[in-house]
Amino acid sequence: MTEQVVNERVSSAVPAFQIDPYWPKPLPNNWILGAVAGVAVDTRDHVWIIQRPRTLTPREAGAVQDPPLSECCVPAPSVIEFDPEGNVVQAWGGPDHADSQPWPGTEHGMYVDSDGNVWTTFMGADDHVVFKSSPSGERLLTLGQLGKGGDSNDTVLLGRPTDVCVDPAANEVYISDGYINRRIIVFDSKTGAYKRHWGAYGERPDDSELPPYDPEGTPIRSFRSPMHAVRIGNDELVYTADRVNNRIQVFQKSGKFVKEAFNATNTLAMGSIWDLEFSPDQDQTYLYVPDGTNQKVWIFTRENLEVVGAFGRGGRMAGYFGWVHSLAVDSHGNIYTGEVETGKRVQRFVPKP
Repeated sequence: MTEQVVNERVSSAVPAFQIDPYWPKPLPNNWILGAVAGVAVDTRDHVWIIQRPRTLTPREAGAVQDPPLSECCVPAPSVIEFDPEGNVVQAWGGPDHADSQPWPGTEHGMYVDSDGNVWTTFMGADDHVVFKSSPSGERLLTLGQLGKGGDSNDTVLLGRPTDVCVDPAANEVYISDGYINRRIIVFDSKTGAYKRHWGAYGERPDDSELPPYDPEGTPIRSFRSPMHAVRIGNDELVYTADRVNNRIQVFQKSGKFVKEAFNATNTLAMGSIWDLEFSPDQDQTYLYVPDGTNQKVWIFTRENLEVVGAFGRGGRMAGYFGWVHSLAVDSHGNIYTGEVETGKRVQRFVPKP
């Protein structure tokens, strides 16, 4: 394995990682990935990604042009399952591989629940939907409506949702909603019935125009677009990625605000908190946060939300990042990252001995 990762940590107890340049294995069927927007790991340590075939340029997908421009390549389906060794197990969905139902315009987040169901979010201008699908891609439930969005207090319609996670004990699905709206919204994960929603600090969300982010200003009492990710910890708390506000906010499942933490507050543009995932130990000691602006993965302590390390830097070599967007962790502590825009790849980082 090559040493292409810049590691920063406050002590040797903090995990450090190195790139596995041989994961995943070469894709079959002359496939090529577009922007890899979402990454998830299931209970078998299979890795799932959702990617954007439409982001490929004609030269990247030369084999499907009319006439063909080159031997390589063919856009892969939007959803791909890999086994732990990096082999493709199955793939489905996307504009060229969908069933009879319409496929939304822009893929974004994903989550695989404890029953193996695959949840996917879509944030294109007219998408406004979350799909629950079987492992093989059969549509089981649709939340929201294609082509019709709602505001931050609508109890049926969504506003370009970004991410999703499931509480199996309560049969509830939490959605960060998202690129238009400024809230977390909760539905019944089996029936789709509305349960509750809230905005920053647990308050009723407000869609009024916001001033620009000011690193020297008073923290604003609203999520900013995009409200980018949501996860539930073993501590039964809900963790959210308020990306452009450079902060993590934590809530009880009821929506009551618990605490917040800020990170790299001078980060402008697209912010520093892009996704959230916990380390796999029972205490979930660490929280891993990809940052597509500063091009690294931050390592927080979960309990205190203090930054204790980071790895990565911007670049095109293995282990470097270009637009790192999403992150997932398997039971062995391996980290998987997805890159959007020009990155268009999934990478695996393994714990250093």
